[in-house]
Amino acid sequence: MALVLAGVESWTILSVPRKPRFFVVGLPAHIVQRGNNRQVIFFEERDYELYLSLLNKACDRYDCEIHAYALMTNHVHIVATPLGKESVSRMMQYVGRHYVPYINKKYRRSGTLWEGRFKAAIIESSAYLLACYRYVELNPVRAGIVEHPGEYWWSSYGRNGLMFENEVVTAHREYQQLGSNDQERAKNYRLLFEQICTDADLDLLRNYTQSGTPLGNAKFREEVEAALGMKTGQPLRGRPAGRVGSPVRVLKGSAWIQESSATRISPPSNSRSIRSCGVLKPCRFRGRVFSR
Repeated sequence: MALVLAGVESWTILSVPRKPRFFVVGLPAHIVQRGNNRQVIFFEERDYELYLSLLNKACDRYDCEIHAYALMTNHVHIVATPLGKESVSRMMQYVGRHYVPYINKKYRRSGTLWEGRFKAAIIESSAYLLACYRYVELNPVRAGIVEHPGEYWWSSYGRNGLMFENEVVTAHREYQQLGSNDQERAKNYRLLFEQICTDADLDLLRNYTQSGTPLGNAKFREEVEAALGMKTGQPLRGRPAGRVGSPVRVLKGSAWIQESSATRISPPSNSRSIRSCGVLKPCRFRGRVFSR
């Protein structure tokens, strides 16, 4: 495209093509989608419920398995494995196609809700998948919303760490290998949260997701590139812009987790609406406290 200014010679502006997002059938990916200008995308409980319901429908329709997620006020994190070539893209398009009009109509707003396209990076399951689970489900802790991931209702920790029923989540084989039964897997999964998430850990996951570069060792990246038939590029270097979360440690045996007694979390105030959304199935409760 040529741009001609008065008294100035013509300049040619070259458009830079967007880097493609890479997905390989059977390989998990970390997906991030943010609100436009970091603005709020969830305003009340019903918004979270509808998003999860749409995500559940999209998974069934487009053959995608969700392993972990966190719905934050102005962005979402999803760890998913596509079972088809276009599974992830179509899943996210389906959710956006139904969720954005709902938000615009309900809150009398217009325009885009999302900050451009969603970001995604393929993850080497054996080395990084469970670390990515932990990164995603600790988002509410790093944001200062809760002290323990089990206190946050709008993430997959309730399913992965506390065995709450959740129709959205499908256990990945790496999670299944944590134990021989549900109780053992959940207990060993909780133990992973004793480890510290350093700034370097956070930067690694953020940089690879932002750039869309497969996260894994050299052999893994070579195998991904061979499957795709193209080069996938290099991750971003250095710390990304914005606040970097402080190291987080979750202590076993603290008030947060008691192996010998029931673990408790506080659900949203309107527990009926959670049941009616057909995705989350809380346990019996007394007042506003759920226990398992």
